[in-house]
Amino acid sequence: MSAPDTSPDTLAPDLLEPDAPERAPAAYMSFDRAQWAALRSSTPMTLSEDALAALRGLNDPVDLEEVGDIHLPLTRLLNLHVAAARNLSQVKDQFLGRPAGAAPYVIALAGSVAVGKSTLARLLRHLLSRWPDHPRVELVTTDGFLHPTRVLLERNIMRRKGFPESYDLPRMVQFLAAVKAGAAEVEAPVYSHVAYDIVPGETQIVQRPDILIFEGLNVLQANPDAATIVSDFFDFSIYLDADEADLQDWYVARFLKLQRTAFQNPASYFHHYKDLGVGGATHVALGIWRDINLVNLRENILPSRTRADLVLRKGRDHGINEVWLKRT
Repeated sequence: MSAPDTSPDTLAPDLLEPDAPERAPAAYMSFDRAQWAALRSSTPMTLSEDALAALRGLNDPVDLEEVGDIHLPLTRLLNLHVAAARNLSQVKDQFLGRPAGAAPYVIALAGSVAVGKSTLARLLRHLLSRWPDHPRVELVTTDGFLHPTRVLLERNIMRRKGFPESYDLPRMVQFLAAVKAGAAEVEAPVYSHVAYDIVPGETQIVQRPDILIFEGLNVLQANPDAATIVSDFFDFSIYLDADEADLQDWYVARFLKLQRTAFQNPASYFHHYKDLGVGGATHVALGIWRDINLVNLRENILPSRTRADLVLRKGRDHGINEVWLKRT
């Protein structure tokens, strides 16, 4: 995620070979796209082509057919889970003799850089908010809980940005605890992808949503040294998955597009890459992927996949073609 050493020795391209097809672990039931689409039942399409265009991320070609086949069955499943959680909450309230109330339902979304988490999170927010049972859906990303650049530099971990140690985990836990406790207003810090840093003094206010989607690279990671970890507050968790070779290609393609657009902004942290040719930009992107993002994926992100309740598997065309649902 951070800017690498751009010396030729450091950035020699290291292209990945395509991975062999992966089978779902025994703990999961596996569905192909047609099998999963059949579980949509009568869930209506509540998304227009114009709305979808506004939700798509860079280089993520999701279309309405995929929304109908993958995302709508998923929102039906989540709607049933939310209803079950509320029923269980009412049982506890009845036992304790207190007024009925329901804590926000928290959905975690994890996965690699460039896999399409942001698009999926925005789509889920839009679709879930169309269900009458839970119209108030908020989306918060873990980017806001990264330590500011000055702190990363002081700790000499700027090149570890996106790794677990680069986040303010106590603040993240405090935020999620307050949300689950039903606090009237909870503040989350805001991150700028242009400045590549936390925005001083700016916050996102979360006000007792029905559902909170919490999206980030390492949200499912366990920490045996901590008494409380962020996943303790999750009601349901999703891992967006793809083969390493495809992730690498998507990351490079996204970098090249940003190099021609966002990096041209003088305020961009990556502005110094603006004049690179295609070959030079590809060289830099491959170095960042190999030295930072691939290491984080293998060491921290992918090992957390088995903690997810649901895994969405993407194919080379960026489309979701397989779904793994945990059996229990």
